[in-house]
Amino acid sequence: MSVAGTILLLPGRDKSLRRRHPWIFSGAIAEEPRSAGLGDTVDVVSFDGEFLARAAWSPHSSIRARVWSFDESEPIDSAFFRRRVERALERRDAAGRRLNRDPSHEASQDLPEDLRQRSDNAMRVVHGESDGLPGLIVDFYAGVAVCQFLAAGAERWRREITEAVGERTHATSIYERSDADVRDKEGLEPRSGLLAGREPDELVEIGEAGRRYLVDVREGHKTGFYLDQRPARDAAGAWCRGREVLNAFSYTGGFSVAALAGGAAGVLDVDTSAPALALALRNVAANDADATESGRYQQVEGDVFSVLRRMRDSRRSFGAIILDPPKFADSRAHLDKAARGYKDINLLAFKLLAPGGVLMTFSCSGLLAPDLFQKIVADAAVDARREAAIVARLSQGPDHPVALAFPEGAYLKGLVCVAA
Repeated sequence: MSVAGTILLLPGRDKSLRRRHPWIFSGAIAEEPRSAGLGDTVDVVSFDGEFLARAAWSPHSSIRARVWSFDESEPIDSAFFRRRVERALERRDAAGRRLNRDPSHEASQDLPEDLRQRSDNAMRVVHGESDGLPGLIVDFYAGVAVCQFLAAGAERWRREITEAVGERTHATSIYERSDADVRDKEGLEPRSGLLAGREPDELVEIGEAGRRYLVDVREGHKTGFYLDQRPARDAAGAWCRGREVLNAFSYTGGFSVAALAGGAAGVLDVDTSAPALALALRNVAANDADATESGRYQQVEGDVFSVLRRMRDSRRSFGAIILDPPKFADSRAHLDKAARGYKDINLLAFKLLAPGGVLMTFSCSGLLAPDLFQKIVADAAVDARREAAIVARLSQGPDHPVALAFPEGAYLKGLVCVAA
């Protein structure tokens, strides 16, 4: 490994790095490296020349550099990425989210077919900055590793990272989904396709706490499935038991499968995507064929805000409502608009919620602080003339860790509210 240059910080702009926050913003830099290219490794030094960190250079982003290591003696090379991926897996082992990495295991071939399909075999393997690999996401689905290279440094080391992921996870397929809009801010083009191994199946079947899901790793949202919502899906069964459930922004029916498994009286999915709803129908049928045949499970395709307004106008009501919308704010400039969106959708939900009903409401917008999200939901309840209490808080699972020095890693917020 060779260091391509040095970033000199302005006086007094080294405090966050000394606290091990991994981002260096353009406004903190006194001198940029002269010869460093996109994603190259650079050293970061204080104004008086003290070494602070080794980072990846990103000249097109407001985050000019993302830290690989705070250890001056640690080279950034292929061995570095193998160590970091292994450390990420060990961290999940310690949290009870063990990934079976025996290549001869083949999804527990000694188990009966039904148990094989329902065994847990999906998790996030690398969660970006919180795992010391900024700009890198790796999700694992039943032998298929799906990678997102979202920053210049991760892109620069794409081949070495792919090798490390394959070596450490024993994935039979490594697929790339670097088609997120955030790459544009890094000066990177979108890209997706096979990185290593065999082509993944059109749909990959995973097991989660006894539930079965089909995942579209090629065309689905993000890497194909929202693994971060596992704790909330696990909780949904109990909160929805015996209730008629409205699952808004339902995507491929993750919450619907969980609610029906927990004893929901019925579930109505609402989403704007016909392909997502088609896959949701398959997911529900794979877990509870009677729900689809008897009509306990139904769907509405359309804009969620418009559909819920029509339901409000026709005086529909539900015993439980799940709101898991997409990210409404991808920059601080959009935060006010996002707050209005969250207010509107929660206001509609409170108007549709039966007395004693349960609202499970979420925000995955990292820029929206938890206290602001709670205030928005509270304001929605006031405007709907409903009283409600928070009975549980939900967040991302242990395979989505949050580094103590990187609070931005805690992006998912969930409130379970019971209305009077």
